[in-house]
Amino acid sequence: MTSDRQARRATPARPGEPLAIVGIAELDPDGLDGVVVDVARFGIPPMQAKSMNRMQLLMLEAARRCLADAGHPERPLPAERTDVVTGLCFALDRQHANAVRIELPWYARELERAARAAGAAPDQAARAAAELRGQLAPRLGGSPHDRVGEMASTIPARIAAAFKLRGRTLAVESAEATSFVALAHAADQLRARASDAVLVLAGQRRESPFVADALAAKGVPGPGGAETDGTRDLAEGVGAVLLKRLATAVRDGDRVYATVLDCTLRHDPRPGCFRHSHSVALRQDAAADSLRAAGAAPDTVQYVECAGSAVAREAAAEHEALARLHAGRAPGTVVLGAGDGRAFAHAGLASVSRVARALHARRYPDPPPDDGEPVGAAAGAPMGAPTGAPFRRARTGEEWVAGPQAPRRAVVHGASLTGTFCHLVLEEHRGRAPAGPGARSRSGPRAVSRPVPVAVVGFGGRFAGAPDAAAFWQVVDSGRTRLGPVPDDVLDRDLYHSPGALSLTHSYTDQGGHVPVPDEPPDDLAVLPLRYAAMDGAQRLALDVAAELFAGRRGLTGRGVVAVGTTLGLTKERRAHTELVLAGLEDTVAALPALAGLSALRKKKLLERLRERTARGAAEPSPALLDGCLASGVAALLANEYGLGAVPLAVEAACASSLAALDVAVGALRSGAADFAVAGGVELACTTRDMVLCSALGLLSHSRNAPFDAAADGFTPGDGCGLFLLKRYDDARRDGDTVHGVIRAVGASNDAKSLIAPDVEGQVRAMQRAFAQVDFEPCTVDYLEAHGTGTKVGDRVEVAAAARLYAGGPRAGALRIGSAKSFFGHTFAAAGSAGLLRTLLALRAGTLPPNTLLRTLNPALGLAAIPAEIATRAEPWPRPPGRPRRAAVSSFGTGGINYHVLVEEDPAHATHHEHDDHYESHDHYENRESRENREKGSGPR
Repeated sequence: MTSDRQARRATPARPGEPLAIVGIAELDPDGLDGVVVDVARFGIPPMQAKSMNRMQLLMLEAARRCLADAGHPERPLPAERTDVVTGLCFALDRQHANAVRIELPWYARELERAARAAGAAPDQAARAAAELRGQLAPRLGGSPHDRVGEMASTIPARIAAAFKLRGRTLAVESAEATSFVALAHAADQLRARASDAVLVLAGQRRESPFVADALAAKGVPGPGGAETDGTRDLAEGVGAVLLKRLATAVRDGDRVYATVLDCTLRHDPRPGCFRHSHSVALRQDAAADSLRAAGAAPDTVQYVECAGSAVAREAAAEHEALARLHAGRAPGTVVLGAGDGRAFAHAGLASVSRVARALHARRYPDPPPDDGEPVGAAAGAPMGAPTGAPFRRARTGEEWVAGPQAPRRAVVHGASLTGTFCHLVLEEHRGRAPAGPGARSRSGPRAVSRPVPVAVVGFGGRFAGAPDAAAFWQVVDSGRTRLGPVPDDVLDRDLYHSPGALSLTHSYTDQGGHVPVPDEPPDDLAVLPLRYAAMDGAQRLALDVAAELFAGRRGLTGRGVVAVGTTLGLTKERRAHTELVLAGLEDTVAALPALAGLSALRKKKLLERLRERTARGAAEPSPALLDGCLASGVAALLANEYGLGAVPLAVEAACASSLAALDVAVGALRSGAADFAVAGGVELACTTRDMVLCSALGLLSHSRNAPFDAAADGFTPGDGCGLFLLKRYDDARRDGDTVHGVIRAVGASNDAKSLIAPDVEGQVRAMQRAFAQVDFEPCTVDYLEAHGTGTKVGDRVEVAAAARLYAGGPRAGALRIGSAKSFFGHTFAAAGSAGLLRTLLALRAGTLPPNTLLRTLNPALGLAAIPAEIATRAEPWPRPPGRPRRAAVSSFGTGGINYHVLVEEDPAHATHHEHDDHYESHDHYENRESRENREKGSGPR
């Protein structure tokens, strides 16, 4: 890549449209355990309430307070186009409880065996095991709704249902950068007119003592070699902000706490164990880029809040970068405050809320009460501030005086241990509508062009029976499923398999689409064994798929994003917590009544045998220990090991997580925040935990996944990972990339109804939002890669929703419908990546992919109304005259989450000459009406 191209890509975009913070809520961090939430107020059935994690209740309350602070429900809210984005880090309490509950029968069996080995009679040993289960089971709970209640993505979905918000709903995680990632995504959606309001929430609780141990093991030496990490435990907090475009807020008469001018994220990719970057230059560059993007000079900033952690070297690097940025300013001209980076997911949002309130009150944020005597050259300089820096602390209650030429202006800095820098620019609102780039007139809506197309320039995948993308297509083309009995080391059939009735403790099926977890890193990566051993299985699988994705490709430059759909509670952390709990049961075991007759010596022998039998080789605490617990660690591994300057984040939107991650990546590309992106999903769904929890709700098939079949009775779990490399189409053509397909649109919605039952209206809404972005009609789409879970209700609702959009019009032939799940199973967070991969490979092969396991088509589907066909054999996919082949991919998640993606083959492959330049500029996406509206100075919202 040429140096001038690198320079061009490094140039910040013009100032973006200002956003307004119109509502704020912060729950008292010292009283989170005492917050009482009336579940009936939110319409939550008592049975579901038993399975809810505590964070869900707290965020519901924070959402209520934030919306009330913004004047709702008395004031109208654009509910149809209001998104809910939540930021969370580490597993939740219900996830931990479920993990322990599922492991309890195994531990009880080992207790029984250890008791016999220690000399206890068989009936005595059996009674001891039963007593242990009886004591612990009530504490751990257990409900058919546990699988839904434990999920992080259920939190934004529950909020959407409670307040009837029908925009996007997703949960994100990026270590301490979590809040900033959520805010940046909200900004992208608002500025792109994809949403009219976004409710952003972030929360952190101390859910497990294991996290504190892992944080302590992350300690780095401070000055003099002392251990001064400062992040040895988490700080708690839950909060929310409501964002709108400033012009919309002014038009609606909202109270504006502050305006958000920019939210810039940058990443320092360093291979090896995750640790905070100490780069002064990169911090300074990120801050300077952010201020330029905000149209603000450094000397107009009066307040700086550092929301980073208390790692000594990081704090020193941050202060040095600030000193360079503000060099030459008079002493005491910049007030410096500090957030609490130990709050991880909540850290950034807490700082933003604090600064926004201060701007509105025109008083600097008060310093913390325990702020000690500063160390520095100048009186009042903050601790660690470099000599000669212009910083000082605020006085308690100090008035914030505006500058002579600029409004009150502040910035918030943050950083994550995965290597991301964050910089956010805020200023006071002086009660006028904005004027400038992106401003929207109050007299009419702003004209908008259609979103720029995004090219898929690389992909990789691993699913059951398919170690790479080529093998994936061979499986599809063969028409033979890869579903079958899962290995014994995945499901202990003696303990957990019980065909027949629903149970809270057993799975009624042993079928799955199992993928072995890699046992060594890809050949092109140098990963130390200790670090690789600490990785979660999903992280290892994603690393292998990334090796396929990046094979033969090096030197991706510019700004990027890596968004990976996955569960925000990784197995590694849940298992580590469970081991802590089980290891702490020795006193409980020794006191069991059934063992009262054993001598002290035999009890000691029993406990020794139990310890031996249940020890699973838990790793000694190391700096890598925490890495395997971060969901965003999947994305961070890809960015850091392959040297990508790309912000990593995990995205959870239930079974729609892959397409939600794709949506985040596409939004970043279209906004100019990124020049390339990696998106996709990974999940290992063939686990005892998931099979038992899904069986309890009756979600699994008693045989095997058979979408659209008259006998379909549920889905079969599958493991898998699919990843895609994305660029703007013009950039891909310029760079000479092979374009495997073009993402034309991503539509998203929430049903705002039931968390479990699918909804026609919600799915239709997502489809309509996708087609609103393009210049072609549904009748010109040839193929629909359906979610196709294989439940009678789900399949019927999905086809009914498709009929509402795809029926009618001059369709050249029947719409073909298919689902990858009959081949590979339902891969949960990776499901959308399987569907997209199948679609791209079908476009490349010019073949309509088949379905398998379909014996008798469900007559209730009503396919003739579209008309549509579901084929069981691969068939040629002829290119329609005058246009490229077109397809759609759907993913629907628990919680009423809906995504619909429109995909085309590369028009350069089309034979008709007029379509060779179909995407040459995004202006070509505008239809005649939108171009005429633009010329008249108006257009669609």
